[in-house]
Amino acid sequence: MVLRLYNTLTRQKGDFQPIDPSNVRMYVCGPTVYDYAHIGNARPVIVFDVLFRLLRHIYGPDHVTYVRNITDVDDKINARAAERYPELAPEAAIRKLTEETAAQFHKDIAALGVLAPTVEPRATEHILEMVELCDTLVKNGHAYVAADHVLFDVSSMPDYGRLSNRSLEEMEAGARVEVAPYKKGPMDFVLWKPSKPGEPAWPSPAGIKVPGRPGWHIECSAMSWKHLGKVFDIHGGGIDLTFPHHENEIAQSRCAHGTPVMANLWMHNGFLQVEGEKMSKSLGNFITIHELLEDGWPGEVLRFNMLRTHYRQPIDWTKKSLEESARILDSWRPAIETANGNAPAQSVIDALADDLNTPAAIAELHKLANAGDPGLGSTLRFLGFSGETLRAKAEKQAETAGAMADRVAPLIAARLEARKRKDFAESDRIRDELSAMGIALKDTKNKQTGEIETTWEVMR
Repeated sequence: MVLRLYNTLTRQKGDFQPIDPSNVRMYVCGPTVYDYAHIGNARPVIVFDVLFRLLRHIYGPDHVTYVRNITDVDDKINARAAERYPELAPEAAIRKLTEETAAQFHKDIAALGVLAPTVEPRATEHILEMVELCDTLVKNGHAYVAADHVLFDVSSMPDYGRLSNRSLEEMEAGARVEVAPYKKGPMDFVLWKPSKPGEPAWPSPAGIKVPGRPGWHIECSAMSWKHLGKVFDIHGGGIDLTFPHHENEIAQSRCAHGTPVMANLWMHNGFLQVEGEKMSKSLGNFITIHELLEDGWPGEVLRFNMLRTHYRQPIDWTKKSLEESARILDSWRPAIETANGNAPAQSVIDALADDLNTPAAIAELHKLANAGDPGLGSTLRFLGFSGETLRAKAEKQAETAGAMADRVAPLIAARLEARKRKDFAESDRIRDELSAMGIALKDTKNKQTGEIETTWEVMR
């Protein structure tokens, strides 16, 4: 079969041809572990998990290597560790923060139904590779030492800016970065910098005498090189990483290794909004995966809701869409739980093979459901839906309903009496009281008696 994917580097969709079909290699930028991962962070985790599953289906599970890193050395980590654990020595505080945050990240994304990557490297485990890259770049004239920093000389790379489709002149004109006096050019970026007291520190490259630590961009260049080689098949991440992170990765890697590309294919998922607005703490709409899970949303619902929008398009994350996703998956839960282990439906595979067209794949799932096709469950399982979080939600709702029955029944009876005497204000008040308790009511008219009958269920 032909897999067609959109390449940010060429700005067009084309047939995917792996360098080595016996070892298809993909790198995706993972979390910086200083806080809970927000719902925007979940998008690349889910998107590239689907691609990982598709590649494994096409080339075989043993012939795909998926690397998703963890950044555990960073300015934000240092600041948060000092803020959260002031009683600890800086190194101990950083270690405690990164271990706890990484563990929480793994727990949260496990609920989303994602497969573990083949390799999950940590930045602090690849300092030697970073030092070697810095030394190489200085020796071949693509980097220089100034004020105990190692900086990449952007002017040494004629086609810098190709990924983000911006010329160096355009970037320099629009630059809003503070230009340090020791920089040769305003767009030059840090590969290595001296550590301040209390910060993580390692022996520096390029003959620098003071201990230091890596810049962010060099970390991914080192980890991808170590685990995937100088040139690999696919590099993925959010569209916000295109510039400067991915652009700078390309510059470092190509110039260090003397290769025409770092990865043949660059894939980026679109932005995420919440209820039509950009997600931000100042707007009060900053939502973490953990919060949604704690609020009772099954991880599989979060996964399905994410896949209803094509990965390259912006997504508007709304409560209404979550509720709709929950209704659809609840209706498909029996099929998931009784899946017979057959291969996924070819119509769904064909949709995914067209640049991960998950909306088209979901349309095919609806067709399978409407036709009563027994392949629905197996296909959903292939897509990462086990039914476990859906079942856990249903069991919790049933348990809650049983515990609340004695409180709910008298209120429903009182509401029906209020409706009979046309005291609609009291009827609405009781409905609101039940709603505040997490109870959803449904009124139906008995066709034989003409009486209104009310059923109820626990919301989420």
